[in-house]
Amino acid sequence: MNKVAHYLQEHLIGEVIVGDDARKHFSTDSSIFEVTPSIIAYPRNENDVRKTARFTWQLAERGRVFPITARGAGTDLSGAALGRGVIMVFPAHMNKILELDTKAGTVTVEPGLNYAKLQQTLHTHGRFLPPFPASMEYSTLGGAVSNNAGGQKSVKYGNTRNYVEKLRIVLANGEVIETRRLSKRELGKKMGLATFEGEVYRALDALIEENQDLIKQMAKNVSKNAAGYNLAEVKKKDGSFDLTPLIIGSQGTLGIVTEISMTTEPYNPASTLIAAFTDDVNQLQEIVDNLKKLPKPPSAIEMVDNKLLNYVNQSNPNQLRNIVKQPFPRFAILVEFDDISVKTQSKMAKKAAKLFDKHLITYKIESDEIEVEQLWKLRQSVASVIAHGSNTAKAVPIIDDAVVPFEKVAEFIQKVYELFEGYRMPVTMWGHIGEGNLHVQPLLDLSQLGDRQRVFRILDDYYGLVIELGGTTSGQHNDGRLRAPYLRKLYGDETYELLRKVKAIFDPYGTLNSGVKIDVEIDDIKPLVRHDFSLQHLYSHMPRT
Repeated sequence: MNKVAHYLQEHLIGEVIVGDDARKHFSTDSSIFEVTPSIIAYPRNENDVRKTARFTWQLAERGRVFPITARGAGTDLSGAALGRGVIMVFPAHMNKILELDTKAGTVTVEPGLNYAKLQQTLHTHGRFLPPFPASMEYSTLGGAVSNNAGGQKSVKYGNTRNYVEKLRIVLANGEVIETRRLSKRELGKKMGLATFEGEVYRALDALIEENQDLIKQMAKNVSKNAAGYNLAEVKKKDGSFDLTPLIIGSQGTLGIVTEISMTTEPYNPASTLIAAFTDDVNQLQEIVDNLKKLPKPPSAIEMVDNKLLNYVNQSNPNQLRNIVKQPFPRFAILVEFDDISVKTQSKMAKKAAKLFDKHLITYKIESDEIEVEQLWKLRQSVASVIAHGSNTAKAVPIIDDAVVPFEKVAEFIQKVYELFEGYRMPVTMWGHIGEGNLHVQPLLDLSQLGDRQRVFRILDDYYGLVIELGGTTSGQHNDGRLRAPYLRKLYGDETYELLRKVKAIFDPYGTLNSGVKIDVEIDDIKPLVRHDFSLQHLYSHMPRT
């Protein structure tokens, strides 16, 4: 062990290891990057996290920066769960449900808790957490908060940020604070503290007051936006102040989350699902727009394209048998209604059916649980694409999280296809069409230098298109290392400097997940691209997105 590891093991209750096999294991997540850490730490409690942060702060004061990266299950697609210093692994010990109030519908958990475990517990009490990601079966709540994760139900319920009430976090210097909505008077007391917490509140309040116009300009005409830091929701017109929306989606770059308190929704296990099929991209946009205007809008509006369906059919021809016929339609739309009232579900499904009849398109309506599951296989077939590949080529997650204004969805889809026709490359498209949040994953062989170089041409062209259409580079998978270089182009130089100041307020020495979100250039991430990309560590669950 090195001296840092020896010191940490002496002072932490949890384990500290530096073995080559462990460091190699934690050198990758679900992104295309590889970064080998120096130390792996398994905190048993908040005090372990506090001591680690305090120690790295003291090292930084003496000129030695040894960053901390908080990590859940390693499902991050942007490279934010990687770091060169200490990887702090939460699922091993800090994985508990701390409090569940079934009457109020609230729950408090540790960050390493498996998302599906929490969901199963909530279901037994007639509740659920709606913004679950597709990776719910194998991801953590801490990761969901870190990325402001969302999923198929976000079109109705919103993302993780909508359900987090308060957090406990460890600041860069080891101080532990609780974030929640503070009144103007409570904010004044916080700003009067002679602590690092007080410094943070004073500096951030001044920054927000001095840059209100810039903060307003950050708003995008999109359904959701995880790019940068969410400054807009920190201070309200009544003077109240809450760090919570800023920490959510910050990917461990402003503080380390140790406790999460959330609200939940009533759960109905029965739903009504419609699968509809169209070959017209403009018709697709119009139909989805009208579905969102229903009196009780759908809980999910998902889409897969025929390129994906054809790929699935080639690799596993029985997977879609009796669900959709060949030749496959250009687009398959899945529309779910999950209202607590089954009567309301039926009523809305009939209204949706009239809409499909008006457009003369084929559709199926199912409310039987088994048949509903069968139809969902259309969307879940994506797993066959991202888990497998053609020879050595794999579907790589490099441009999988953009959101465009909904009125430009059809134009966006057309231009993406044109882009990849120019590359003469196969590409599949799917995602949350109801939010204009689409996933695109080209097939590349990262063992080949040419394909590794091609990654960055694709990134430039694709995100250039997204920004040109008024969209955002990230809706729910966040910036990480992958999209961080595009924040300046997305927001402009002046706003980017504002984001840098936020980072500096919380992390003056750069000990919190350095190399993520802020001060990341394309040349910084090029050497990090791995040559053997795979998601084999997730095969026991079947990776999804």
